[in-house]
Amino acid sequence: MDLESAAVELVELLAAQQQQLVLAESCTGGLVAATLATVPGVSQWLSGSMVVYQDASKVKWLGVASDIIERHTSVSAPVAHQMVGGALHQTPQAGIAAAVTGHLGPDAPPGMDGVFFLGVGLRGQSPRTWQLELKANKRVGRQREAAQAVIDTLVRVLRRGATDK
Repeated sequence: MDLESAAVELVELLAAQQQQLVLAESCTGGLVAATLATVPGVSQWLSGSMVVYQDASKVKWLGVASDIIERHTSVSAPVAHQMVGGALHQTPQAGIAAAVTGHLGPDAPPGMDGVFFLGVGLRGQSPRTWQLELKANKRVGRQREAAQAVIDTLVRVLRRGATDK
C-alpha cells in the first residue's frame, strides 16, 4: 500500500477506535504528520507532532535523559522508547504515540547508514521499539520509507490493540 493510502487507513482506524495520536519525529522531519495532514478530518485524531531533530530538543521537549543519549547515541532503541513516553506525557489527550529517530545519510557513523528506530506506545502500556534498515539510496526516499514504516506499524498496532503482540 502506498504512503497516502496507508495514511487514510490509519486515520480511519484512529476514528473507529476514538484514539488520538501524537508523534515525535526526528529523521522524518515531520513527514509522518504532514502525510497524515492530507487526510480530511485528521485534526480530530492527530494531536500533534514534535520535530526533535537535535538532541537538546529531545531532552527539553520530551524528557529524554541526556545520559541515555550519551550512552546509546540519539539513534537507538532506548532513545526512541523515551521519546514515545515523553510524547505521551506532554500530550495527555493522546492514547497512542509513535517516535522515530535514525541516520538517513550521508555522513552516518559506520554501520548505521539507513538505520532507524521506531517506537510505539499505547497509554498505560510499555512502548515497544523496532530497529529497521532503509533500502532507498537517497535521503528523501529514505524519509518516505521511514514514514511508511511508522504509519504501517501504527496500523498494525491499532488492529491488534497492543504493542506487545
